[in-house]
Amino acid sequence: MTNRKLYLGPFTDNRRWDMVSIRPDDIIVVTPPKCGTTWMQTIVALLLSGDPEVETDLTMKMPWVDFRLREMSEVAERLEAMPHRRCLKSHTPLDGVPFDDHAQYICVFRHPLDAHFSNRNHIRNIPITWFDHWYPEDDTSGTAFRRFLDGGAEGFDGDAMPLAHILRHYNAAKALAQRPNVSLFHYADMKRDLAGIFARLSAVLGASHSEAVMDRLVQAATFDNMKRHADRYAPAGGKGFFRSDDNFFNSGTNGQWQGQLNNEELAAYDAIMDAELAPEDRDWLENGSPPEVDI
Repeated sequence: MTNRKLYLGPFTDNRRWDMVSIRPDDIIVVTPPKCGTTWMQTIVALLLSGDPEVETDLTMKMPWVDFRLREMSEVAERLEAMPHRRCLKSHTPLDGVPFDDHAQYICVFRHPLDAHFSNRNHIRNIPITWFDHWYPEDDTSGTAFRRFLDGGAEGFDGDAMPLAHILRHYNAAKALAQRPNVSLFHYADMKRDLAGIFARLSAVLGASHSEAVMDRLVQAATFDNMKRHADRYAPAGGKGFFRSDDNFFNSGTNGQWQGQLNNEELAAYDAIMDAELAPEDRDWLENGSPPEVDI
């Protein structure tokens, strides 16, 4: 893809991708934050290895390329030295990521309100205070939700993950969704039919295993198992980055926003969603696909 959009924030800089040589068999997981990124990368690691006990170590083995706090020359050297099939992570919308006609792009989405409330918990769990004014701990005036609705898709706002950033992700992915190497997945479908997600991704990646092995891989990737072994599955798990590795896997539920917003807040959200998306797009972005139906 030429003429990539620039996404530059306190956390992310998509120009860092210029130092990465994309390989034809690369797998690039592209998601808004808190939409199942770690979960999808874990599924990829399990499928590529065929080993339910694989040490995922996502931060080092499947790095977040856009992340500015890690020296890019070190990340690029580590990626270049990998002799095996690679998986890379990005929270940059697909229109800001280098596009290769052969690499696989796995885009994962979640109900925007669930992603927002999950991000509120995530901000409290990281030792960085940059977004505290977006997500105040004692938020009696509804500041976090107002900024979720008002924030822009790029720059500092984009890294704080407002609704506009999620919609930019979705529209950029949908624009390329008919390409054979772009696949859209939904968090709700992962919750609803994890075995089906494994089967679909196995076909996309060409990574097949026996039924017995697949059953063990699916069990390893359940939310309960990943939360139970958070020091192993959380990015940088066991290294003290998060205040709590266990809280990285908070509830894993859908609909956690219900009862948390007043009628005016919900009406404002509905107005943006209806203005920006066709009804069928809104339905998919919020709810995912019916069983056995792809977008």
